[in-house]
Amino acid sequence: MPRPSRIRRTVFVTRKIDAGALKRLRSAARVLVWGNEMPPPASALRSALTNSDAVLSMVTDRIDARMLANAPRLRVISNLAVGVDNIEVEAATRAGIAVGHTPGVLTEATADLGFGLLMATARRIAEADRHVRAGKWRTWGPMVMLGRDVHSSTLGLIGFGAIGQAMARRATGFGMRVLFLRHPRRTPKPVRDGNFAGAVAVSLRTLLARSDYVSIHVPLTPKTRHMIGAREFALMKPGAILINTARGPIVDQAAMLAALKSGRLGGAGLDVTDPEPISRRDNLLRLDNVVITPHIGSASITARASMAAIAVDNILDTFAGRVPRWCANPRVRLRP
Repeated sequence: MPRPSRIRRTVFVTRKIDAGALKRLRSAARVLVWGNEMPPPASALRSALTNSDAVLSMVTDRIDARMLANAPRLRVISNLAVGVDNIEVEAATRAGIAVGHTPGVLTEATADLGFGLLMATARRIAEADRHVRAGKWRTWGPMVMLGRDVHSSTLGLIGFGAIGQAMARRATGFGMRVLFLRHPRRTPKPVRDGNFAGAVAVSLRTLLARSDYVSIHVPLTPKTRHMIGAREFALMKPGAILINTARGPIVDQAAMLAALKSGRLGGAGLDVTDPEPISRRDNLLRLDNVVITPHIGSASITARASMAAIAVDNILDTFAGRVPRWCANPRVRLRP
């Protein structure tokens, strides 16, 4: 097994993370942490990378080929996220830079948030809370704040990886029927805790037509950008609700707004938007049947600590001469 180099490496961390993970990283390297609540601007990030051996980045940090070309010492980018769409991975691979990520440990937290958005949108929980706080609750009424049933309805999952499967487990507990998008080239792997009580693989057209709730769990790629647009909204069951905890650009936001205004789409629960953060002037914020959270799918204490620990592991692996254990470009030939 290769021994870690005795050279004191420099790591740039683009935001404050779990203290325990930082302490472990500082025991092996000189660590510079961006202390501002806002992400470092491109100029600051570019400057920091020039003299860094590693960067522990966030989804808000755009690292492109031009930055990589001006980072001669950089050996690893460790992204505190599952997705790596904020990084030009191919350029990193060509440069011999490993790209680490943090899959697995945020699955349950993100599924909790996704199902919470489904419940909040269906039963108008956020809207009802605003109703009470505004002093509009005058009495109980048989037609006040009527929402949609979740139990015994149909959930369609676009993406049946770890988070999609975790959503399916939650749905079966509510007696929901579960459909998932059939992958054109492979069958989903079995999971430890069973078969999801009859989840059925279907085409996108069938999923949209039959689902009361459609939840998105695919990565953002050129093929999935605007995967859900005007055509797809027209295919959905009238009054269906859309949930998105993946990436904002997977949905054509203008088309979604039009579908919500027309009533074709009954509501939306969004943890991601396009762009992020959403503009305060965006018309989505004027709709009562839309619930928006600020990209907090993995924001549980346990999940974020675990993500930070894995992100540090990925950096330490690279410093020891190994491809990171959680690597988005595992065939990379590491820089010496």
